[in-house]
Amino acid sequence: MIKRILPTIVLAQFACTSLWFAGNAVLPGLISQFHLEASALSHLTSAVQLGFILGTLVFAIFTISDRFSPSKVFLVCALLGAGFNVSLLWANGFPTLLLSRFLTGLCLAGIYPVGMKIAADYHQKGLGKALGFLVGALVLGTAFPHLLKALTQGLEWRFVIVATSVLAVLGGVGLFALVPDGPFRTRSQQPDFKAFFQIFRQPDFRSAAFGYFGHMWELYTFWAFVPVILTLYGNAHPQETLNNPLLSFLIIGIGAVACVIGGYLSGRIGSAKTAFGALAVSLGCCLLSPWVGQLPFALFLGVLLVWGFSVVMDSPQFSTLVAQNAPAQAKGTALTIVNSLGFALTIISIQVLRSLQAILEPRYWFLFLAIGPLVGLLAMHRLLKPKA
Repeated sequence: MIKRILPTIVLAQFACTSLWFAGNAVLPGLISQFHLEASALSHLTSAVQLGFILGTLVFAIFTISDRFSPSKVFLVCALLGAGFNVSLLWANGFPTLLLSRFLTGLCLAGIYPVGMKIAADYHQKGLGKALGFLVGALVLGTAFPHLLKALTQGLEWRFVIVATSVLAVLGGVGLFALVPDGPFRTRSQQPDFKAFFQIFRQPDFRSAAFGYFGHMWELYTFWAFVPVILTLYGNAHPQETLNNPLLSFLIIGIGAVACVIGGYLSGRIGSAKTAFGALAVSLGCCLLSPWVGQLPFALFLGVLLVWGFSVVMDSPQFSTLVAQNAPAQAKGTALTIVNSLGFALTIISIQVLRSLQAILEPRYWFLFLAIGPLVGLLAMHRLLKPKA
């Protein structure tokens, strides 16, 4: 039975996290139908992130994933998330679009971190490898709506929304049916309101958390604006015919391969060194961004693929470091708290980039993303030192 656990969690995570960027993938259709402005991208993305943050705060404060069966929590949130996602079909304006995406994000708080909690409950050893597969599933799920859009160019945007909702239902039911509570689960009997503050007293935990925060400053803003980067390049090079949805899927989706490779690499050199190396590469991509749009298409795409690869390779390793340095009885809560704060930073980052669009040339928009990896690298030095 144990052998099927990780593949089941991975498939369920992929299916349910396809809800995340479903709205982004169909944005051209939403803009056309609801007469939206271009800034709708940042607002719709931020609505999902805000819902996720509020959800994770509630989960963390009430230690929900440590008190109740994580598989049941995952199922309930998958079903509700699918319902809120499909409610886009009945939206009658921008406010209801935002509400639909916000409520979908709220439910994702019971999917992504809870999926990691379930994996941690089954893996005392090899957690970095396990989370590599798990976050790889998140990446592929995040990119999948773009692939659906590329494959259904002749169909209405509604098809992508319905398809992702059906996937989420299947993922939630499948995990609940096949994955019972793990053998290493430590259950909390009541809410621990002090846990939110106590876990940050541990220096190694703080280092892992702040490394993750630096990583998150860059990650979702890059993902959200990949189609914008491609559009800017297409406008500057009209001789190139770009399939933006397919290219967006490839650039984001290659991160799934990176997470798996990072998982294996962490088994050889450790999670801290793996995360540090990936963060350094993505920092380099941020610093190169002003000149990327001037490159020939093959080199342009190559740089974006490297960026898409490195920008998320460190994510499962940061989650591993957070889980390993958190108190056993508050592991789920610790993962949820760090996720919540990390995603709060994504809203700030996305909105800062939206503001920069009015005052900077497009080539300089993404340079500010380097702040996150730089801070993360500085925070991680403690974790690279040999333990006494």
